[in-house]
Amino acid sequence: MALVMNNENGGHQRRRGALARDLIGIAVMTAIAAIGYFAFPDNLALLTRMITIALLVLSLDLVTGYCGVATLGHAALFGSGAYAAGILSAHYGINDPLLMTLAGIAGGAIAGLLSGAIILRAHGLPQLVLSIALINLFHEFANKASSWTGGSDGLSGIAPDPIFGIFEFDLYGQTAFFFGMALLLIVFVLLRFLVRSPFGMLCRGIKQDPLRIRAMGASPKTALIRMYVISGAVAGVGGALNAISTQVVGLDSLSFTQSAEALVMLVLGGTGSLFGALSGTVIFMLFEDYVSAANPFHWLTMVGALLIAVVLFAPKGLYGTAASFIGRRREQRS
Repeated sequence: MALVMNNENGGHQRRRGALARDLIGIAVMTAIAAIGYFAFPDNLALLTRMITIALLVLSLDLVTGYCGVATLGHAALFGSGAYAAGILSAHYGINDPLLMTLAGIAGGAIAGLLSGAIILRAHGLPQLVLSIALINLFHEFANKASSWTGGSDGLSGIAPDPIFGIFEFDLYGQTAFFFGMALLLIVFVLLRFLVRSPFGMLCRGIKQDPLRIRAMGASPKTALIRMYVISGAVAGVGGALNAISTQVVGLDSLSFTQSAEALVMLVLGGTGSLFGALSGTVIFMLFEDYVSAANPFHWLTMVGALLIAVVLFAPKGLYGTAASFIGRRREQRS
């Protein structure tokens, strides 16, 4: 009886601790957004771009960090969401930002279903090759369907209406920034519930030992496809935000480079952690923006040196390594 009560008390304490960390994390995210808004009032476009890419990296973390699926084609989901939102506005005249976001979610989720059904048929290196093939197919399809996507010229004519008929998307990018932060916070809270749910724990178990999960009667492939669809929906939010904020969708949203950079940001922050995905995105994009402005000829060398240093000295990523260090210190004190 005492053992059961101790286990229950320990479970309550862990849940309270997790909730406290989440609240602190959300407070830190909000504080960083406020600092960025006041520190860079003339560069809100960069901050909004960070939010869109952060949503892409979060979606990648769901399938790579939590499920162990190797992919270099995740921009297919992001670009599908961007084109879905853009086509809704440019071709059908539906310019409500919330409806455009829903279209992006649907487009990303459908792309996630298609990508997951194909990529999950292989494992390891063949899986990686399939993902590269898929991103090239998505890119070429968007290029050929120029009557809908604009092809290499990009999809223009996107004109989002004011949010709730009040907040217009102006040249300063204030509305886009606040709209993006609201989307990011909502998605982040939902994903925190997801990764701690029984379904999230099942996906972690599949990453560690899929044979044991199958022996328990669960279907790893079905669970992974479901996670791929959820991941596509999250990436679609980022793509829709990109279309709404820039009012143009180009083929670069479906590029292999976009996918590779997203994976680099995830590794930089730390896989299997939503906070790691966010921190990796912010650090990489700020560092890239700073060094490219300071040294436009050799900035790629500096970015490469940073990545090599992180991989060699912080293999769990910057956030993952810092979290592990703090955890060890707490254990030593207790």
